[in-house]
Amino acid sequence: MGQTIAQKIIAAHLVSGEMIPGSEISLHIDRTLTQDATGTMAYIEFEAIGVDRVKTELSVAYIDHNTLQSGFMNADDHRFIRTAAAKYGIHYSRPGNGICHQVNLERFGVPGKTLIGSDSHTPTAGGIGMLAFGAGGLDVAVAMGGGAYSMIMPRMYRVNLTGKLSPWVTAKDVSLEILRILSVKGGVGNIIEWGGEGVKTLSVPERATITNMGAELGATTSIFPSDEITRKFLAAQGRESDYTPIFADPDAVYDRVIDIDLSTLEPMAACPHSPDNVKPISELAGTPVSQVCVGSCTNSSLADMLSVAAILKGRQIAPSVGMSVSPGSKQVLSMLSSCGALTDMIGAGARLLECACGPCIGMGFSPESAGVSLRTFNRNFEGRSGTRDAKVYLVSPQVAAASAITGFITDPRTLGDYPQINMPEIFTVDDSGVIPPLSPEEAKNFEVVRGPNIKGYPATYPLTDEIDAELTLKVGDNITTDHIMPAGAAILPYRSNIPKMSEFCFNVCDPAFPERAKKAGKSIVVGGSNYGQGSSREHAALVPLYLGVRAVVAKSFARIHKDNLVNAGILPLTFADAADYDALDQGDELTLTGLNEGIVTGKVTLKDKTKNIEAELVCELSARQQQIIKAGGLLALTGSRKAN
Repeated sequence: MGQTIAQKIIAAHLVSGEMIPGSEISLHIDRTLTQDATGTMAYIEFEAIGVDRVKTELSVAYIDHNTLQSGFMNADDHRFIRTAAAKYGIHYSRPGNGICHQVNLERFGVPGKTLIGSDSHTPTAGGIGMLAFGAGGLDVAVAMGGGAYSMIMPRMYRVNLTGKLSPWVTAKDVSLEILRILSVKGGVGNIIEWGGEGVKTLSVPERATITNMGAELGATTSIFPSDEITRKFLAAQGRESDYTPIFADPDAVYDRVIDIDLSTLEPMAACPHSPDNVKPISELAGTPVSQVCVGSCTNSSLADMLSVAAILKGRQIAPSVGMSVSPGSKQVLSMLSSCGALTDMIGAGARLLECACGPCIGMGFSPESAGVSLRTFNRNFEGRSGTRDAKVYLVSPQVAAASAITGFITDPRTLGDYPQINMPEIFTVDDSGVIPPLSPEEAKNFEVVRGPNIKGYPATYPLTDEIDAELTLKVGDNITTDHIMPAGAAILPYRSNIPKMSEFCFNVCDPAFPERAKKAGKSIVVGGSNYGQGSSREHAALVPLYLGVRAVVAKSFARIHKDNLVNAGILPLTFADAADYDALDQGDELTLTGLNEGIVTGKVTLKDKTKNIEAELVCELSARQQQIIKAGGLLALTGSRKAN
C-alpha cells in the first residue's frame, strides 16, 4: 500500500511509535520558529531545560506580534528574545522584517522538512511541502533542546481539486469552502492533503493561504505536494537548491476524500463570529462597511498586495471606510514600493501599517463600536479585534478592496474584468533583517538580558489521587484560547508576566473569574465541545495553572490546547456521557477520585458533593503524558530527569 505525502515525511522522521492512527508517535524536528507573543515563555522554558545551544538544524525567533511599543514591556521582551537567540544559536528576525509565516515561506521553507512553531498557523509552511505543526512553547523548547515532538498519529484526509478558479475567486474562497464543509471541528485528529489536477493552477502563496486556514479546521496540519510550481517559487527566491519533489503515491489510502471543483466556487465570507459561518458574498452584498484590513499571515503575500493595489489604482476609498494595509514582509513592502503599487494603495486612502500581525492579533487598528470590519485574516472570534461588539467578516483581498471602494460588502465581480497582475520572475532578496546567532565561543560569556516585566514559570503540582475543588467556571462549546487568555494591545505586553496576565483570564466569558479562582485556591473548569480551539498560546494553560486550576472537564478538546494543559500539569478529562455536562453548575463542590489508577485505565469518577450525584469521566493520555501529569507538568518531569 502506498503512502500519502504526510506519511512519507513522518516515516522519514519517526523516532518512536507506530504509524497507526490514534497511537502516539514521536518525530525528529528539523526546524522551529517562535514569535514574540509566545517566544518569551518558550525561551524561559528552554533555559530551564538547561541546554547550552539549540540542537535543531535551524531555529528562528520572529518579532511580529507585540510591535506596538506603548511602554517598556514589549521592547524588553524583544531584547530578551534577541539576546537569548544570540546566546543559544537561534536566528533573530527583527521587528519590521515581517510576519513569521510569510518570512518562513519566502526564506526558510524547505519541502520535506519538519517544523514546529509556537503559533497555531505554523502549518502555513505546508504550502511549500513542509510538515509543519503548531505547538505550545514548551514543546518547541524541548525540540530546540534536541527532544522529539510527540503527537497522536493523525488520520489522513485528501481534498481533490479539479478545474480552475474563475476571475475574482481566490484561494481564500477555497479555504472558506472547506470550512463550510468540515466546520471548525471537522479537521480534529486529521492531516489534510491537497491534491488533484486543480493543484497545478495554484501558486505557492495561494497554497499557503489554504494551509494557513487549515488551523481553523482544528486539523493537525495541512500540506500540498512539492512540484514544479514549488520549484519555480524557490528559484524566484534564489533557493532552488532547497527543492525536493514530494508526491503522494498513486495507491495511497485516505480515511476521507473530499472533491472540490474550483470552477464552481464564488467569492465568500466568514460571518461573525466564527470562521465556519460561511456565506456567499452575493447574499451579503449591500451591508455597510466601516473598516477594511488587508494583511495577516493568511493574505499578505506580494500577489495579494498587488491585486489590492490594482483594484484601488485610480480610485478612492469610500469616506465611511478606514482601510489598513499590512505587507507580510520587508521583501513584500520593498517590492511594492519599487513597482509603484504602494503609491496606488496610499493614493486611494489606505493607511500603511508595518510588516507585522497588527490588527489580526488585536494590536491596534480596532474597529469602531458596533462597526463592520472586513478582514483578510483567519479568525473573527468575538472581541479578538479589540472591539467587543464589532462584527468581523473574513474575506479575500479582492472582496476587501472592492468593498473599501463602495463602502458596502461588494461582490468584486461587479467591478468588471479582473486586472492584469504581473508577478516578477525574481524576488528582491534582502536577509539583513535576520540576525545570525553568536558562535558557541562568543556565546559563552554573553548575557541574556531580562527586564522587570519578565517573570518565571508558575508553580506546578504533582498529581494526587484525589482533587477536591470548586467548579469555578462553566462555559459552553467552541471556547477559544482567545476566550481563555485574550490577546489585544492592552494584554499582549504581559505575555512574559503570568501573574499580571491572570487578571485578564476568561474576561470575555466572566470578568469575575480571576478573583473567584484565587479565592478558591484550587478549582476545576468545565467546558463544552472543542474546548480550547484557536491559537496555540500556552498562556491559556499557564495562566489557569497560576490561578489554581487543577483539572478541566469538557465534552471534547482541541488538539494543541489539550497538549498544553498536559504540559502544564492540568488534568484534561472528558465526559463519558455528554449529558452529564448539563447536571453541573458553577459553584458546585466537586471531587475527582482514583486519579493515580484512572490516568492509566482511562476511567475517573466525578462526584458532585453539592448535588450528591456522580458522573463517569474519560482520561485519554498516552504513557508519556501520564508521566507528565504525575510529575506536575513537562518542565517538572524534564527537571526531575535531569536531576537523576
